[in-house]
Amino acid sequence: MVTPPRPAKVEHQATLHGITRDDPYHWLRDENWQRVMREPEALSPEIRRHLDHENAHTDAVMLPTRELGDRLFEELKGRIKEDESSVPAKDGPWDYYVRYELGSQHPRYCRRPTLGGHSRGPRGPAPNEQILFDADAASKAHAYFSTGAVAHSRDHRLLGYATDTKGSEYYDIALRDLSLGSDLPDHIPNTSGRLVFATDGSSLFYTRVDDNHRPSKVFRHVLGTDHSLDELVYEELDAGFFVSVDITEDYEQIVITAHDHVTSEQRLIDARRPASLPRLVAPRKPGLEYSVSSLGDQLLVLTNDQAQDFKLAVTSTSDPSPASWQDLVPHRPGCLIVAATTFARHIVRLERDGGLPRIVIRNRSDGAEHVIAFDEEAYSLGLSPGYEYDTDTLRFTYSSLTTPQQTYDYDMATRQRVLIDQREIPSGHDPSRYKSARVFAKSHDGALVPISLLWHASTPLGDAPLLLYGYGSYGHSVAAGFSSNSLSLVNRGFIYAIAHVRGGKDKGYAWYESGKLMHKKNTFLDFVHAAEHLCQAGFTRSGNITIEGASAGGMLVGAAVNLRPDLFKAVVGEVPFVDVLNTMCDAELPLTPAEWPEWGNPIESASAYRYIASYSPYDNIEAKAYPHILATAGLTDPRVTYWEPAKWVARLRERKTDDNLLLLRTYMEAGHGGAAGRFEKLRQVALIQAFILLAHGATDQPVLPSV
Repeated sequence: MVTPPRPAKVEHQATLHGITRDDPYHWLRDENWQRVMREPEALSPEIRRHLDHENAHTDAVMLPTRELGDRLFEELKGRIKEDESSVPAKDGPWDYYVRYELGSQHPRYCRRPTLGGHSRGPRGPAPNEQILFDADAASKAHAYFSTGAVAHSRDHRLLGYATDTKGSEYYDIALRDLSLGSDLPDHIPNTSGRLVFATDGSSLFYTRVDDNHRPSKVFRHVLGTDHSLDELVYEELDAGFFVSVDITEDYEQIVITAHDHVTSEQRLIDARRPASLPRLVAPRKPGLEYSVSSLGDQLLVLTNDQAQDFKLAVTSTSDPSPASWQDLVPHRPGCLIVAATTFARHIVRLERDGGLPRIVIRNRSDGAEHVIAFDEEAYSLGLSPGYEYDTDTLRFTYSSLTTPQQTYDYDMATRQRVLIDQREIPSGHDPSRYKSARVFAKSHDGALVPISLLWHASTPLGDAPLLLYGYGSYGHSVAAGFSSNSLSLVNRGFIYAIAHVRGGKDKGYAWYESGKLMHKKNTFLDFVHAAEHLCQAGFTRSGNITIEGASAGGMLVGAAVNLRPDLFKAVVGEVPFVDVLNTMCDAELPLTPAEWPEWGNPIESASAYRYIASYSPYDNIEAKAYPHILATAGLTDPRVTYWEPAKWVARLRERKTDDNLLLLRTYMEAGHGGAAGRFEKLRQVALIQAFILLAHGATDQPVLPSV
């Protein structure tokens, strides 16, 4: 057995607003972290030794679960159709799709002459198929490989694709001549991974990422030229704003967006005249969010201007300023408009009403609206509008906790719904053998927190082990959709639960605002009260709950376990954002200035400093008993830097008074999302599930029948 690492404590103090904090594990932050993002081998030897020691300790502790981990991996893998393919998306004369070969980690991006109708993707090579980009073949030369945008030009002659080989989310863009099947000399490094072609395909737009990993500049690249000659189209000077580039649904306007978490600003470039200057839609105003879509000679504006839960307005393309915005779909408090997209004859919006999503279709000619109805108690919806603008077909996806994803083509004129794809579970899945529910927990201030639940019909409630998942930040709503990975625990007698806590938009924009800034503690208290409610309601018992969260969700579980360690059996923090105060006080880090609207600026505000300090998981570890804990990290992660979970584990190991497991797994060749290959990801899931089962003493529990 490898002894648990006991990292050195090196004196380091930071003083701000007259408050001095000791941070003896500050040395785990490599001084050359920007270089490490691009060159992982540049990591300080001392830091590498410590992370390697932690990994060796995790390997030793988990060694008895090796066979269990292998079984879990095979179960997880068995729910994936290895030669799966996406439903083809029609674009003029071609159907575009991705498909996997048996055993491949990454997909092939393909097209074939369009078959029309509701055609499915081919299983294996199809007649007249063209392989545009084989990501699996390209990945073979790299320890890590991830694909960003893969986009074709409007004339179907060119393909642009972005790849990341370090996990640090610095993407290189390459261009391919599809008639020849070979790459052009053009090569564009250090991008955000998104690219948009101008109408004629002679140029493209992309966002460049700076040394601090901030996407701050939009460039236009002319084919056949060196990237050093690319024209700077827009530069964002405020470090708190990031920029992105997109195109409207009718491909008429290039859209440049500058945004933080609560404010946005857009500029338009005529896609047919890519060298023209960007035109401002509406100047940024703190707290004002908006985005535009195509409506011919008008624009559709989705905005929160005097509309907390957003509204839809129309404006002219020639004068898109806010003074000319006219309401089309007025604000309705409590009904959040999540997204909107346009077609030649229809406007589609995705709403969240009463905590559940719905799709609303609006006829552009007469304004008549109808809703696509669904029957289950809790479910997830997604819009997949495809490439074509002049069509009456809307593609959308549906799933629930018990129902694998279904893809529909919906005729917006005739209202006919056609199921064109049902996700296959090769190892078998019978929804009738599972139960789901939606319950509400009363939080500390009376707010009702929705909880979505899934369990096997044969699982006895009351003493069942339970996995509680949560996020609760940035307005992100956790969908009550199908998770095939959760079935390995559910089939072993676990209840799987999602707490839709404040900080997300699950119950509207007010639900988000009441879980951010100086209200952030509501997120953590909601989560704790959700766990308590599940005990009181007879689903489980105190001390038999594992909590899991990733990124900002890792902060959630880190704060919750500081508040109520006795309530939980185990904690899984995946790339957990746990060193909140130090990160928000470090304006050099990639995301910090853009994060201040979410958490507050502790550099400028003493009250924000004290409030963050009162909940930051790393700063509130005490000398007391903690549950079993597993944390993961990615060495080249630009979002939650590797040293946050490393420091968190180090301080926990120093202060905790129990003998429970405390493990850190750092993926030395990956970033925020962990491994990029689909099977490699499942290995990471298997490790987490083996840890959970080990913590609950359930490694030998027989699997309940799934079919």
